[in-house]
This record gives sequence, structure tokens and C-alpha cells, in this order.
Amino acid sequence: MDVPECPELLDEEQYSRQLYVLGLPAMQKIREAKVLLSGLQGLGAEVAKNLVLMGVGSLTLHDPQPTCWSDLASQFFLSEEDLGRNRAEASHTRLTQLNEDVQVSIHTGDITEDILLDFQVVVLTASKLEEQLKVGNLCHKHGICFLVADTRGLVGQVFCDFGEDFIVQELTEAEALRAAIQDISQGSPGIVTLRDKDQGHSFCDGDLVIFSDIKGMIELNGCCRTIRVQKDGSLEIGDTATFSRYLSGGTITEVKRFKMVRHEPLDIALLQPRVVAQNIQEVHRAHCLHQAFRALHEFQHLYGRFPQPWDPIDAEAVVSLAQSLEPLNGTNEEPLDLTLLRMVALSSAGYLSPMAAFLGAVTAQEVLKAISRKFVPLDQWLYFDALDCLPEDWELLLNPEECAPRGCRYDGQIAVFGSSFQDRLSCQNYLLVGAGAIGCEMLKGFALVGLGAGGSGGVAVADMDHIERSNLSRQFLFRSQDIGRPKAEVAAAAVHALNPNIQVTPFIHPLDPTTEHIYGDHVFSHVHGVVAAVDSFQARYYVAARCTHYLKPLLEAGTQGTRGSASVYIPRVTETYIGPASDPTSEDAPYPICTIHYLPSTFEHTLQWAQDKFEGLFRLSAETINHYQQAGTTLAHMDGQQILISLQQVLGILRVRPQTWEDCVVWALDQWQVCFHYDIIQLRKCFPPDKVLEDGTQFWSGSKQCPQPLEFDSSQDMHFLYVLAAANLYAQMHGLPGSSDQTALRELLKLLLQPDPQQENPIFASKLKLAWGPAEFGPEQLKELQKALEVWSKGPPLKPLPFDKDDDSNFHMDFLTAAANLRSQNYGILPASRAQSKLIVGQIIPAIATSTAAVAGLLGLELYKVVSGPRPLHTFRHSYLYLAENRFYRNVPSAPAIHTFQDMKWTRWDRLKVSAGQPERTLESLLACLQEQHGLRVRMLLHGSAILYSARWAPEKQTRSLALRVTELVQQVTNKVPDPEVRVLVLELSCEGEEDHTAFPPLHYELRPDSQHPSI
Repeated sequence: MDVPECPELLDEEQYSRQLYVLGLPAMQKIREAKVLLSGLQGLGAEVAKNLVLMGVGSLTLHDPQPTCWSDLASQFFLSEEDLGRNRAEASHTRLTQLNEDVQVSIHTGDITEDILLDFQVVVLTASKLEEQLKVGNLCHKHGICFLVADTRGLVGQVFCDFGEDFIVQELTEAEALRAAIQDISQGSPGIVTLRDKDQGHSFCDGDLVIFSDIKGMIELNGCCRTIRVQKDGSLEIGDTATFSRYLSGGTITEVKRFKMVRHEPLDIALLQPRVVAQNIQEVHRAHCLHQAFRALHEFQHLYGRFPQPWDPIDAEAVVSLAQSLEPLNGTNEEPLDLTLLRMVALSSAGYLSPMAAFLGAVTAQEVLKAISRKFVPLDQWLYFDALDCLPEDWELLLNPEECAPRGCRYDGQIAVFGSSFQDRLSCQNYLLVGAGAIGCEMLKGFALVGLGAGGSGGVAVADMDHIERSNLSRQFLFRSQDIGRPKAEVAAAAVHALNPNIQVTPFIHPLDPTTEHIYGDHVFSHVHGVVAAVDSFQARYYVAARCTHYLKPLLEAGTQGTRGSASVYIPRVTETYIGPASDPTSEDAPYPICTIHYLPSTFEHTLQWAQDKFEGLFRLSAETINHYQQAGTTLAHMDGQQILISLQQVLGILRVRPQTWEDCVVWALDQWQVCFHYDIIQLRKCFPPDKVLEDGTQFWSGSKQCPQPLEFDSSQDMHFLYVLAAANLYAQMHGLPGSSDQTALRELLKLLLQPDPQQENPIFASKLKLAWGPAEFGPEQLKELQKALEVWSKGPPLKPLPFDKDDDSNFHMDFLTAAANLRSQNYGILPASRAQSKLIVGQIIPAIATSTAAVAGLLGLELYKVVSGPRPLHTFRHSYLYLAENRFYRNVPSAPAIHTFQDMKWTRWDRLKVSAGQPERTLESLLACLQEQHGLRVRMLLHGSAILYSARWAPEKQTRSLALRVTELVQQVTNKVPDPEVRVLVLELSCEGEEDHTAFPPLHYELRPDSQHPSI
């Protein structure tokens, strides 16, 4: 059986992050799919963009309409030069440039029954109801998955009809649950006890599980059982009374069940709508929006046009039509929300980029579900509205004249928010941190809405990274010819091409504490807000802290797989961003060495062990030998303990310089035996399986599992893969040719493993065991080391191999995957796939274009609110989405928490302010000012980690410090001259009478006062 190829090797590198979300089978279906998309307004363009980026096999465009001004507010493939041109034809070239793997074509005729038969999925956007009914019924008849999507101003809908017997093969993004077995009782019912680390599992009553690798109670291996979860986390699995006694090992794995989905055709679903909603209030609102869309279709049918922007007469006509419609079945004749209907009608003439981005992403995800049968489709209607973006007194602020077309690229947006708001948008200055997937989507949105497109406005984008091929499946602004170039610079040029009126300034330096001289007061004091599109909590926390310091609004978003979030933080209105000071996914403390080497209990432990092995075998050993070659140092003149540490392991690894591929294979076999057989036997001699501690407890218990030595078997995939990878890496290190010929290697292994009657174990006899302790290190050992080193001095230097998770052609991840899985077998730990191993080692966040576009759209809606001016808390939203599970939440943020001390009250947005004055204050003057103005008797004063004053100092030291000017004191304590461009020194203080939990606001010692930084 050949070693199975991994998904990364079978698909283009650009889809690697997407593979972690969808998996190889789904990706293969997507690459072969044929989709028809009708309607190339903003929403349709978003659907098309996402499908092409994600590599759908074939996309056919259909749109008989010409480009008009209102299209340009949300359609990023079109420009002013395309006015009057057919939208599909004008979009075709730019869409094709996104992905050379996708065949994009245009259909110019009507959509007939014969045409539909050529497609798996058909999507209609911006279409009339008559066409939807006609095409929908034909698709339902022929088993073609059918979707409708539309946006009208700040409301949108998505409809799915995947037929009457659509089978979903994977319901959620989560992988099947697995756990290691500790014990299984004989009884009725039998009880499975899981390992300590798995006892807090997520199994549920009724889950179907399968058993494997059990020793003793072998009747369960391969058997499926339905479980019941006990209070202590153990699992009831049915009758095991007649089974053999359980001995050890075993794995319990969730059996993923398929689901049959039954969808009604559109004509029935119109009157019997099943809506996606999180609570009963959302259901009623969705039904009202459903009727609103039906009324808008009826208005268009009667008058041949849409309602005019903010025209009260047209709006009342829509409301009346909604009231006259046939009531919905099964809704208990709920009264329509007339105010909601009126708001929808008044703002329905517009087309908005953020709405298109969000609904387009949801629609594209549904297309992927239809193709791959992965994740449950919508059932059947999704309604989404962001009417909270409108000003609260919209009836007074917005009118037909304010929202009438201007003959400009923002007409679709002006129809909703008015021309005055458009002018306000154009004057904004924003800083975007991160030009990755979300950053590219945000920049595209900035161009479409006209953020900073006026003479006094602008956008700055900061990103230190360069473009990689794997970025191309999610990062809309980049093309293959941009690989290797700075993201910020390429993104800035691409945005300017989308909207020539926007000035985008790129910064290629990271935004962190080391670059505050670059991103200082002169940057933050001139921006109206900041958007954080970064991929670590540490970076988000730092950007958020800068926004808090400068009192700037912060918009931030993130995704993982099909999940995403979009949040907004407004000075003095919402709570500040509160995140961990470091990213737990990238800054975890290292595992204890003893755990990694001797007592692993998780796959992460064995993977770290495997990575350490890689470094030792293929990098450190080569570097050490090269060092002693180049130094030409005699061992006798060096410290014995130093030699032992640096060379003991190395010479155990590099006993003989290989000359052929066969030598490398022999070495790899030797390493296999040492790591997974010999070392385990040695460990069991030191700590026998029945070892008991002084307190009477078993040494091997709980998460500490007694390891079992493995016997080499070339027919087992991981055994074979280890030798294949290790031999090739060893050959690379010595400058020898390797081999990927698996058949030839299997034949060679058969020859090498044949028994030799004259030698008990010829293959594994070559290891040099240098197990001397310090007391044993003497002249004889020095002589042996010197002799071994002479072998390596006769050839060229070795080539150290630094580990590279992305170096798929050179066996790096193959070695890590095999080594970690074999070590896991030793300890009865659940194995992991190559893709899972790469995720863990590379700290890779699974990503997909749909969730990226969705959170960018949600963030764009909050941007409207931030730009519009002061707003109450209840109008803002933190959004969370789970595209795979059709869950969407938009919650009002928390208000800032109020802290108190004596008569003081403050929030995290507040600060104490004291002017340095002319001449500058002494420390004594500063402390007196704080006591006089705020009643604070300072106990300790700090600048960063440097202590400027402490009440516990000796009187002489206090006297010297109190007499110094504050900047003099800072320079003396930190040994740094304050930057002349700095406006304030930020100081932290503790005071007499404070409680342990008290955190005073920061003290801003103003060297150059700035009125935009209010005090409490």
C-alpha cells in the first residue's frame, strides 16, 4: 500500500488555507463544478469574486443590463469607462484575471430549460420575481440547486432550493470527536472511561461512535454503538457483559451522520417561508421583510420601476401593497410592522457595498454547500437588515432631494444616506492595519464607498508582509505577478485603480512598540479612525491600546474557517477592546522537556518532540560538525563537559559518513529502531509498568501512559513514511541524491531486513552509544570522540536543514507527521493527519474567502455609523457568524465599565491630565498637583517599567528625585532622551488608600497639550 499523497501536494498552493476548511474531497468537487450566475450588480459581483477565488471549475455569467451610475457604488469590476456597456461583458476580463484555473464565460441569450441542464448550481441576483419563479421551478424539476439573492438598500435576502432529497454528508466544520480509552467495564451496560485529558469531551447523548485498536475486548473493534454520557464524563455503550476483559489502549471516534434536507420550490416557499432566525423576535422581523420584498416586486411589476429614494408617496404605496398581499401560511396572522416596511421602502433604491459583501459571501458559501454537500444549507430563507445604520431621526434628515441621483459613482449609496453623508465620507482619514485577506476586502470597500476620496481625506495602510502564492485564494487585490512584492504597496496601487480619487499611503513597517517613532502622534492625531485586520491577538491588543491612547474609534475583525467576528469600539460609548496581552495560539509557553521526551499525553507533545528531533538530526548535528571542522580545534584543549554536551548526541547520529542512497536508508532504519523501539525499552527499564511511588500510587496512571515499543513493519504507512522521509533528508544533508521511488524502497527494505545468521541485528548495530556521565568522561572517551570527528573532516561541509513547514518537496512535513504519529503509537495517543500536523506546527489559521468577505461587509456597516457622527450605544453592533451552521448574531456592545475611587469616577477611555508648563514642572510639583486636583497621594509612579518615584525610597533618594524636572527624571531612570515629537509622557500610578483591584487611569503628562485628549 503506497503512502497516500496529501491534499497540499494535489492542489495548487494558493488553495492551502481553504483546504483546511473544506478538505480535499470537497475541493475536488468545487474544481469540477459548473455554475450559472445571473445578475452582475454589486451582489452578483461579490458572488462571482468569491467563487472564482476559491477555484470553482466553471462560471457562466448572464446579465442583459447595461452599466449605470448606481452600479459603481457596489460593483468593483466596473468603472466609469464601462457606463452603458453590458455588465457581464464589462466584468468578464477583470473577473478572469482573479484565477487562471477558473473558466469564466458569458451567456448572452435567455435562460432556457436546455441551458439550465448544463449546470449544477444556478444563482439569480437582482432579478424579477417572474424570472425567479420560472427558473426556480425548472431547476427544482431537474434537481439543479437553485439560489436567489438580492439586496435593496440596507436589507437583503438569500433563498435556497436544493431539491427534495439533498443529502448533506458533513454537517459541521468540526472534525469528528475522538478520545483515548482508559478502561471499559464488562457489564450491562458497559461503561467506557476515557483518559484524564479526554474526560472533558464534547460527546452528547445519542452520538454514534466506533471503536478501534482495543486490546483485550476485541469484540468492540470496528463496532458502532450509540452512547449515553454519564455525569462524570464516562460513556454508557450498551451490553458488554459477555465480551473479553479489557486490557489496554483503544480509541473511540464519533461517526459523522449524514442529513437529508428537503427544500420546497420557490412558488411554495413564497407563501410558506421557512426562515433562518436565532429567536422568535427575529422570525417575526424576517416575515415582515419577506412581505416587504414581495411588495417591492409587486411595485416593480405595476410601475415598471423601483421606488424613488426616500419618496414618501412611493413608500406608502409599498406599505399598502404589503398589507394587501396574501398572508403567509403558518405565521398566526402576525401584524406587519408598518414602520419597518416604511423604512425598507424609503431606502430600497440604493445599492451598498457592505451589504453586497456580506450577502454575496453568504450566497457563495451556499453555492459551495450545494457543490460539495459539506455543511447544512439555509432552510430556506435568510433575511438580513442593517437599518440600524440609518440616523435615528432619519425622517427629518433624509428627503428625496438629498438622496436624488447626482450622476456620480456614489449614486447607489447617496440613494440611502444622502449627499451630505457622502461628503462626510470623502473627508475622512483612516488607518488600516493589515493588508491581508480582510484588509484587502476593507480597502475594496473603502474605494467603493468613497472613504477619504475628497481633497482632505485619505487612507493609510500598514503591513510589513510580502505577497505569497497562498494569499491569492483570499486576498482580492493581489495577482500572481505580485508574488514577492510588499502587500501594502500593491494594495495601495490596486485601490487607486479601483477609485482614482482615493489617495492611499502604504507603510511597510510593522505597527508595534518598536515603530512608535513611525506611527506616532503625527499619524494618529490626523486619523478619524482605525481598522485592525491583523491575525493575532497580540497585534490587535497593541492596535487597540493605541486607539485608546489617542481616543480613536477602532473597527476590528477576524476569521477562522467559516467563523468570523466584526466588532466596533467607540471612545466613551462602548467598552474598550479587552484581549489577552499575547496571542495564545502563538505565544504559549513551551511544554516541559520531561513531558515532551518521556511523558507525552497529547499529540501536540509528540509533534513538538518530532520537531525537536528534526532540528537535532538534520540541522544542529550538521552545524556542530561544521563548526568543529572549521575551527580545527583539538578536543584535548577544550572543556570535557562542553564537548560532551555538544558532541555526544551528534556522534550518535553521525557515526559513518554515507556514500550511497542505501547508506541513507540504513541510517533511517537505525534511527527508527532507536526512537520507537530501543529508547522505549530503556525507559521501561527505568520506570517499569508496575512502578509504585512512595505514596503508594502507580507511576504510570492518569495522563501518564506507559509506552509500548514498536516493531518495524514496512507495510504500515507511517513506518514506511518515516524511513522514506528520514533517508531523503539525511541524503540532502550530505549532498547525496535521494529517491521518491516507493516501490524501489520497499524492495530495498525487504533485502535489508532479511535475517543474517552471523549477526543478530545487522541493521541496527551501527549506533554509537555515548552514554557517559560527567564522572565517566576521561582520556579514553576524548580519544574516541577525536577519532569519530576525523571521519567527518575528510569530506565537504554538511548542509544544515532548517525546518520549513511549507517545503513540501523536501520531506520536512512528511518526517514530522510520521515521527509524531509513531511516537503517539508508543504512548497510545490519538494520531493526526498531515494537514492537522501542519496546522499545529505552522500555527496556521484555516481561512476561506467567504468568511473574510462577510466580516468585511459587517465591518463596513459599522463604519457608516462611526462616520455619521455621535450615536447612542444601542445603534452599534458586535457581529458573529458561523457560515457552516447558519448562525448569525448581532449584539449591542457593552457600555464602558465605571471605576471609582473616593469621589473619582472613570472608564478605561479616561486619563488624568497635567500640563508640563513653562518652565517645566518638577516631580514634587507634579505630585502636589495630583493631590490638589484629584486628592491622590501617590505611592508609586512609573513610566513603562521604570520607577520614577516610590514612597518607600530612603528620604535622601526621594529628595533628589523630587527636585528633578519630570523629563530629566525620565531620562535619568530610562537612560533615554524623550523623543522631541512626543506630545505626552504616559505615566502609571498607585496611590494611598487604593484597593488591590484599583487601576487608576493613566496620567498624561502633557509636554505639548492636545485638546482632543480630554481628562476625566
